[in-house]
Parts: sequence; C-alpha cells; structure tokens
Amino acid sequence: MDFAIVSPSEHASVESITLFVALLCACIVIGHLLEESRWMNESITALAIGLCTGGVFLFTTKGRSSRVLVFSEELFFIYLLPPIIFNAGFQVKKKQFFRNFMTIMLFGAIGTLISFFIISLGALGLIRRIDIGLLDIGDYLAIGAILSATDSVCTLQVLNQDEIPLLYSLVFGEGVVNDATSVVLFNAIQNYGQEHIDVVVVLRFFANFFYLFLTSTALGAFAGLFSAYIIKKLYFGRHSTDREVALMMLLAYLSYMLAEFLNLSSILTVFFCGIVMSHYTWHNVTESSRVTTKHAFATLSFVAEIFIFLYVGMDALDIEKWTFVSNSPGKSIGVSSILLGLVLAGRAAFVFPLSFLSNLTKKSPDEKISFNQQITIWWAGLMRGAVSMALAYNQFTRSGHTQLPGNAIMITSTITVVLVSTTIFGLMTKPLIRLLLPSSQKHLDGESLEPSSSKIFLQPLLGNEQDSEVEVRGQNITRPTSLRMLLSKPSHTVHYYWRKFDDAFMRPVFGGRGFVSVLPTSPTEQHDHS
Repeated sequence: MDFAIVSPSEHASVESITLFVALLCACIVIGHLLEESRWMNESITALAIGLCTGGVFLFTTKGRSSRVLVFSEELFFIYLLPPIIFNAGFQVKKKQFFRNFMTIMLFGAIGTLISFFIISLGALGLIRRIDIGLLDIGDYLAIGAILSATDSVCTLQVLNQDEIPLLYSLVFGEGVVNDATSVVLFNAIQNYGQEHIDVVVVLRFFANFFYLFLTSTALGAFAGLFSAYIIKKLYFGRHSTDREVALMMLLAYLSYMLAEFLNLSSILTVFFCGIVMSHYTWHNVTESSRVTTKHAFATLSFVAEIFIFLYVGMDALDIEKWTFVSNSPGKSIGVSSILLGLVLAGRAAFVFPLSFLSNLTKKSPDEKISFNQQITIWWAGLMRGAVSMALAYNQFTRSGHTQLPGNAIMITSTITVVLVSTTIFGLMTKPLIRLLLPSSQKHLDGESLEPSSSKIFLQPLLGNEQDSEVEVRGQNITRPTSLRMLLSKPSHTVHYYWRKFDDAFMRPVFGGRGFVSVLPTSPTEQHDHS
C-alpha cells in the first residue's frame, strides 16, 4: 500500500518525488492558464503532461522505463479515492440532487447494470475470437464492471452548473452513483466470478449487490449522524476550531476504512457520509471551521485527481506492458476498438430508453429531458478515468506488474480507452454543448427546475382519495390523488415529507441549519483577536 521507488539509491528516490511534486505544480499552473479554454481542463492537462514526461523518460533511459513512481491500486483506493468521493458528497447540491434522485438512480444504478451486461457480453463474444490469451468468464465480467464507470470529476470539469443546472445535476449524480455501483459490481464479481454461472449464482449476485448497496449507504449515513451528534453535544469550537475540523476529517475517513474492513462499498459509504455531514455536521461547527472544511476537502480532492491523471499519463507509456503487446499490435488495436465501441453502445443503450421512462413521469414539457439534452448526457458520460484504471490494475496485475500476455493486453486496452475517451470526448464536450444547447435552451434548463405549479403537489400524502380542484391564479386546476402525486411527482412529494420529518425529529437531535446557534469563531480566537 505504498510507493515503490524505482531508483537504486535514497537520493534518487528524493529526486523522483521532487520531480513528481514539480509536475503537480506545473499541472495546476497550466490548468489555471487554460481555465477559459473551450477545449482543455485540468484532467486533460495532467494527462498530457504525464504523457510528455513518460516520453522523456523513455528517451533518456533508452526505452527501459517511463516511471517515476510505481503506482499501487491499494494506494489509490486507500489514500487517493476517499477525499475525491467524500468531497463529491460534501459539495453536492442536495436539493437538486434529491429532486432528480429517481432519474439519477435510474442512470447510475439501472443504467450501469445495462451497460455492464452489454460490455461483458460483447467482450465475451468478440474478444474471445481474437485469442489474446487465457481469460476466464470472471475476467470478461470484470471488464464490464470496470468500463461501466463514468469519470464524474473529469465530466463535470466541462459542464457549467450555472449554464446547464439540470444536466449538471443529472451527470454529477449519475457519475458518483455510477462509480459506486461499478465498484459494488466488481466486488461481487470477484466473489462469484470463478463459479459456474447458474440461476442460483445470479440470484446470489444480485442479493449481494443490493446488500452492499443498502448497508454501505446506511453506514455512511450513520457515520455522518454520529459526527453531527458528537460535535453538537460537545461543541469543540468553544476551545479550538482545529479540533472540530480534524474530527470531521477523521470521522469521514473512518467511515471509509470501516466500510473497507466490513467488505462493503467504501465509495457509497463515504459519499453519503459527505452528504449527511454537509446537511447536519457542517452547520454545527463555527463559521471559521465551515470555511476551512469546505476549502480543505475541495483542495484534497483536487490534488488527488491531478495526481491520478498525471500518473495515468506517465504509466500509459510503461514499457513492461507494451512489450507483450508489441508482438501482436493488431490484437491490441482490435481489443481497444471493441472495448471503445462497447462503451459507446452500452451508454446509448440506457441513456435514451431511461430518459424516455423518466419523461413519462413528468407533466410539464420544460421538465422533460429533450433529445439534444439526452445526446449531451450520453456524450459527457463517455469519459473513463481513475476508477477504471485502478480496477483494471486490481484485476489484471499483481503489485502493478503482469507477466501474462492476455492481462497485459487488457491493461493496455483499458489505458487506451481511458486516454481516448478523456482526451477526445473531453475536448469535444464543450463545443457539443454550444452546438446542441444554445443560450435560450440553457435558460430553459434553469427555469425547468422550479415548476410554476409545484405548490399544487404540496398536499398531504394521505389526504382526500378523490381528485379535487384548487384555485391557482384564478384558474381551477384538478389536484390529483395522493397516489397519483407520488407516481407523477415522486421527488417533490417525498422531499416535502422528508423536510417535515427532518424539521420535527432529525434537526433537533443532530443539529443543522437554523437549529444550532454558532459563534463566528471560538471564544479563544475571539480573545486573541481582541
């Protein structure tokens, strides 16, 4: 779970780390200079710098190595992934997220399963004919789980929340749930992938999937509520804001590691822990701690993402993996093309049908996902990134190395898919949005989030069973029954009753906005300031 330094001496190790930190700084500076670019973003910048650095190393070492540091998938899952996923949950716009929760769950969970089956079955039927080496059914199922994960952070870097709030919310939520679902699938495949596939195994697979999904979510919510209760009752801020900031960070990380210890989905756990912490815990700390935690979590997430993409670019030219592939370049190109085509087909197979189903539950045309928006969602979610790379290393390598030609081809093909999808699809996303979603339609997206007649549906769930009429702006409008309201407007109705329950029971116990009186700073800081 640590770095293995590729160098003969301790001095060379220091040089390697120094170079890597300098490259991180270069990525941040160049990313800032390209902030207004309609094409580039930090992820693509880090990939490009990593590729250039790897090429320089290959040239200077005469083709022996392109690595500065040897990357371990355990390092990725234990140290780099937690701040990224936690910050995604902590910074998410909860109102928009849960308002579109049903659509997000359709895309992130059901859509991932559809994409998983298409990629797995397609790989099983097509790649087997190429004869790349010994791969069992579990490997083909694993590649389906690996490539069904959308890179949410890279995707959101090319989307603007102010311009397209509806698509931003949908793609953001789908990306996080998609990443978590793919890891849950991957873990389930590792448990059952080596067995003979029959009805019992399939039922156990889905039972394990839903068990991991529910228990991981419950653990994350419990960890967030526990942190809120402790900080609210003990109020660490009366002595020092450092304690409450440190406690929030450590409890969030503890939830992730506890999920790993219990063999649950740590991604789902820490994501929902971030949501609960931002809803309760964050409002229980001092004002200065609020600012500190918000920026600290965002900074840790940002640096971890840049670190990952920088190394992916450098490791893409690793000579060890490409040595196996060099003997059969046609096979490698064929596998990469098949996987890329399956990613395109797998995403199209669920975005358009599930968008159609989602539109059936919406009355207003402004709330429906238009065809141009569906194309944008399909295209923006094609990028594959860090999670796919880490899972591929976990499945096809041992400590970052592989000696099997079939595994080497799968690793290099995954790297190719990540590079092509991140660069080409990422570069084309912004121009595609400008083409398909002009400014007038972007404005409609923002207005569609607040339906004009939403007050009609804020009625008791167990109220009158017959349709009734209410007067809105001088017009008589039929109010549907409670059951019809729940089916046609599930997010609005559920959100309304959740708010009533939250205000009556949850916030008085765990704190939250309007339920905790917090000083701007701790008494000690106020004394020092005076």
